[in-house]
Amino acid sequence: MTEAVWSSAVVANRSGGHFNSAREAAVIRTLAIGTILLLAGVGAYAQQPGIQRKSLLTEDGPPGFQTIVNTLEFAPGAREVRHTHPGPLVGYVLEGTLVLEHEGRPTTTYKAGEAFYVESGKIHFGINSSDAPVKFIATLIVEKGKPSSTPVPQQ
Repeated sequence: MTEAVWSSAVVANRSGGHFNSAREAAVIRTLAIGTILLLAGVGAYAQQPGIQRKSLLTEDGPPGFQTIVNTLEFAPGAREVRHTHPGPLVGYVLEGTLVLEHEGRPTTTYKAGEAFYVESGKIHFGINSSDAPVKFIATLIVEKGKPSSTPVPQQ
């Protein structure tokens, strides 16, 4: 939004009035912009080009954790952003070939019928370097209240 739109917006505080100072309005404006940017970043991660995710199951348990089962399909040439999970991930390749870059391990290629494991907090990303789609199931067991994935910037 432009400064003019923000300046002309009437936003009530807890007492039902307008902002008491320019500083208070600036703080609210900064928080709003930060929230918009955060949501845009989450959306960008969730909607990576050439990657389709479908949730099959989300259940509470074991205690303090949540179990998430997703199917993923990578179009030819698709690659994930570098990311981590707050719990272990177990993957099983249904079709195609997945290349997995995994912190602390050599790059490994997994074919249909093969499984892989990613430890909690380890930076990793999948790549489809073939001319055919890759389909796999990813099961995560993540700490409750934490995002299932966190993007990690390139270094």
